[in-house]
Amino acid sequence: MPALAGLLAAVTGCTTSAEGRADSAPSSLPPSAARAVVPPTPHVGFDYQIGGPYAPPAGVGAVSRDRTAKPADGLYNICYVNAFQAQPDATDWWEENHPDLLLRDTGGAPVVDQDWDEALFDVSAPAKRERLAAIVGEWIDGCAAAGYQAVEADNLDSYARSRGLLTAEDDLAFARLLIGRAHAAGLAIGQKNASDLAQRGRRLGFDFAVAEECGQYDECGAYAAAFDNRVFVIEYEPAGLARACATWGGTLSVVLRDTDVRPAGEPGYVRRTC
Repeated sequence: MPALAGLLAAVTGCTTSAEGRADSAPSSLPPSAARAVVPPTPHVGFDYQIGGPYAPPAGVGAVSRDRTAKPADGLYNICYVNAFQAQPDATDWWEENHPDLLLRDTGGAPVVDQDWDEALFDVSAPAKRERLAAIVGEWIDGCAAAGYQAVEADNLDSYARSRGLLTAEDDLAFARLLIGRAHAAGLAIGQKNASDLAQRGRRLGFDFAVAEECGQYDECGAYAAAFDNRVFVIEYEPAGLARACATWGGTLSVVLRDTDVRPAGEPGYVRRTC
């Protein structure tokens, strides 16, 4: 996903959650959820603003923004959280405060997603997943407190970039904890990418999907089938937009953005829809 600005603040807290089969839904949720979970409407007009907020264009009914930004008035708001990898400008914070929660190679160096310069979180063991869920869970709670209706948990596919150190089961087990936390806070939660895990993600409890370049790589159908067309598609190439629109433009929420997802008015800003 595109890199975002903003340093992470240190957070504390802990959660407890039963470990079970990775693709089983959370067994129970606390009775204290303040509001009902509301999934997004299929094919709603969508804008992807995780690189910086701006006034949503006409026809937009749902918007995704970084967790440090305020929700847009009157819209369905999705809160972006990098749940499986560290933001580039936060790596030093993780090294100082939780170095053992970064995935490391045999030489002790962090394993990095080279496309976005993001160190992967180590979700290989239950105890580490619980500790990470306590930290990411605070971000999720912050999304709810800010007034968001949903959260997108980025990088469910981190295992694919882990050099074999993580498995899909590891990522799904961690996702299970995040789903429980989001639902307890009254938030819908979206699976981000990993089309091969779409059906399992839905069974696990994800309410919708956010799919980058599924038109470009012919993956939109997997998300659409798993999530009853509750899919937000972000394309970064005109060819991908054309493919997504040709097949899914009347069914899914599709938008073309520049890879840095710049705010409107900045040089390089790009936004088109079907």
